[in-house]
Amino acid sequence: MTTTVRAEVRPPWPFRLSVPSRDGLYRRRGTAVQRLVRVGDEWVFCGVIARADRVLFAARGPSAEAGESAIRRLRSATGVDEDHREFCTRFRHDPHIGRAVRAFPELRVRRRPDPWEALVCAITEQLIEFDRAVVIQRRLIGAYGHRCAETGLRGSPAAAAIAVLSPAQLCAFDLPSHRALTLLRAAVEVARGRVDLDATDPEPGWRRLRAIPGIGPWTTEMLALQGQGRYDQIPAGDLGYIKIVGRVLTGRPKARAEIADVRAFFARYGEWQGLAGEYLRVAAARGWLN
Repeated sequence: MTTTVRAEVRPPWPFRLSVPSRDGLYRRRGTAVQRLVRVGDEWVFCGVIARADRVLFAARGPSAEAGESAIRRLRSATGVDEDHREFCTRFRHDPHIGRAVRAFPELRVRRRPDPWEALVCAITEQLIEFDRAVVIQRRLIGAYGHRCAETGLRGSPAAAAIAVLSPAQLCAFDLPSHRALTLLRAAVEVARGRVDLDATDPEPGWRRLRAIPGIGPWTTEMLALQGQGRYDQIPAGDLGYIKIVGRVLTGRPKARAEIADVRAFFARYGEWQGLAGEYLRVAAARGWLN
């Protein structure tokens, strides 16, 4: 027996619905975006439709509680409830991101409804080309993710499903051996409850994850930004930011900044550093940087 739960949201700030990943977890059906959302050990089928002034969410799962939790997770992932008025007012004339802020007030950070999913992506994306990382992620999902026969959708593998694998099984998907060990150790920490990725205070979990060889600030900052909704975190070691900030600071197209310089650059944006980073990428891609 399944239960369907619905919610209607009127976004407080301009909003545009997008498919935030290329790993096959999302699917478009007309104007709707669909995916499976994990709630504990249960899976919930969710759909989102954006209208002119409202966004409709629906969730079908084993209970009303599971459906409501899945919708909360998806609302957080889409950023539909966020009001960016303060950010846009403060930075609409910023010399670096101001033009992008004025042009795209609806911009959100692309987030995951499950922070474990964000952590897996961060670990698999370390120091390799993004396209190659996406292939690895799709292989992991296809082999160990949950498959819903009714909808044809797949869910990302839970930490418990990864924790029981061997390094060789992960290496078979083109994951380097040292990164396979990192992913396995992180999965064990999460599956055994030693790291609570949904904790109100995530910092103890970040510290425990950073004790794992192969996990440093960039990985936990990506987790914080894309899995835990922390706009005050910026993955300063990201190669894209190193290149963009290097160009801004020196005026040389091929210059690269130090990680400390990237942190210093984004410090001006305070609690909005993560969102400012997304706008800086847009400004760079459109040739709007001074």
